[in-house]
Amino acid sequence: MRIGCLQFAPQVGDVDNNLNRADAVLSKANPEDLDILVLPEMAFSGYNFKSLQDISPFLEPSGSGITSLWARTMALKYNYTVLAGYPEKVDVSPNWPTGPEYYNSAIVVNGDGETIANYRKAFLYYTDESWALEGNRGFYDGYIPGLGNTSIGFGMDINPYKFEAPWHAFEFAFHVLEVESNLVIVTMSWMTREDRRHFSRMPNEPDMDTLTYWITRLEPLIRSNNEDEIIVVFCNRTGTEDEVTYAGTSAVIGIQEGEVKVYGLLGRGEKDLLVIDTNNRPYAKLLYRPEDMVGSLNKHTAKLEQPGTPKTDAQATAAPGKPQVQQEKPAKNSSEPDRKDTLPAPSSLKSTPLAVRPRLVIPQSPPILPNQQYSEEDDITSAISMNSL
Repeated sequence: MRIGCLQFAPQVGDVDNNLNRADAVLSKANPEDLDILVLPEMAFSGYNFKSLQDISPFLEPSGSGITSLWARTMALKYNYTVLAGYPEKVDVSPNWPTGPEYYNSAIVVNGDGETIANYRKAFLYYTDESWALEGNRGFYDGYIPGLGNTSIGFGMDINPYKFEAPWHAFEFAFHVLEVESNLVIVTMSWMTREDRRHFSRMPNEPDMDTLTYWITRLEPLIRSNNEDEIIVVFCNRTGTEDEVTYAGTSAVIGIQEGEVKVYGLLGRGEKDLLVIDTNNRPYAKLLYRPEDMVGSLNKHTAKLEQPGTPKTDAQATAAPGKPQVQQEKPAKNSSEPDRKDTLPAPSSLKSTPLAVRPRLVIPQSPPILPNQQYSEEDDITSAISMNSL
C-alpha cells in the first residue's frame, strides 16, 4: 500500500493561504501513484478556534465545502483516495426551531470523486467543545476499495474519553480489533506542551515522546499478537497558532505479531509529504522479547531484521512516559544482533515500569529514509532523538 501523509502548517482562518501552503508542499513532492493521501485535522480552516462565533465564517456544508472540493479535485486528478479534516455544518431542518449542528469531521473521497465516508469526531478535545458536537455514530469503520477494512479516528479519539475514562479502557484500540481493521488512519492537530523556542530548534527531528505516546494508546493491537499486519497512519500538522505549538512527527507504522515497525516519519517542524510503500522494508521498529528472556535489559546494538527472518513469539506493552532510545553508534560491519533488550509479556493490562518500556531500534545502514537523508558519518539515532514534553 502506498500512503501519502501531508504535514504542513495551516493558520487559523487563513483558508486561501492554507490551500496554497498544501499545494506548495505537494508541488515539491511526488503525489502520484498513491493509494491514499491523508491530511491533518481541520486542514484548511486551522484548528485553534476559541468559540463558535470565531469559527462560524469557516464552517463548511457537509460534503460540499472548500475541503471537499479540494479533496475531490486531487482524487480525480491522481485517481486515489483522499482523506481531509474540516469543520462541518449540518442543516438538520429548514424549519424553526431546529438549528444547524456543527462537527469536527473528516471526509473521504475516492478516485472517482465520490464521497465514500464522512466521519464525525467522537471524542472532543476542549478546543472542539467550544463549538462542536460529538459524533453520535461511534468511531468509523468500513471497507474502502483498494484499502481494505479501515478505521478512522482523530487525535483525541485515541485518548481516554474526556481524559476521565480509565487509561486501560483503550476505546479506540479495542474498536479497531473488534471490527478487524487492517488500516487505521488517525488525522490530528496534536499539540506539544514543550517550550516553543526549545521545541522548534530541531525541526527535522521527530518528537519521540509524542510518537511513543500514540503507540502506547494502541497497546491492545500490540498485545493481540495478530498474524496479519495492521497499518496505522498518524497524520499530524506542524507550526504554531497563537499560544499553541503542534508536534508534527507524522508517521506510518505497522503492528504485527507483537512488533511495531516504523515505515517512515517526519520531523516535528517539517512541511513535507511523507510517502510510504508498506511493501518495502521498514527502517526501524520497537523490539520486544518473550517472557523467558525477562531480566536482560542490555543496550541494543541490533540491526533491523531482514525480510523473511523468523519472528519471535512476543507480546508488547507500553505506557506514556519517556522511551529509551538507542544512543550509541552500531559497529559498521555488524550484521546480526549482538545483545537484545527484553521486555516481559504481561498477563494483564498494567502500566509497564519505565525501565522496561520499548526502545526504538534503528538499522545501522538503512535505505534512503523517507523524506530524510544522512551522511555515513551521522549517527542515525540522532535523527530521531527523544525530547521531553
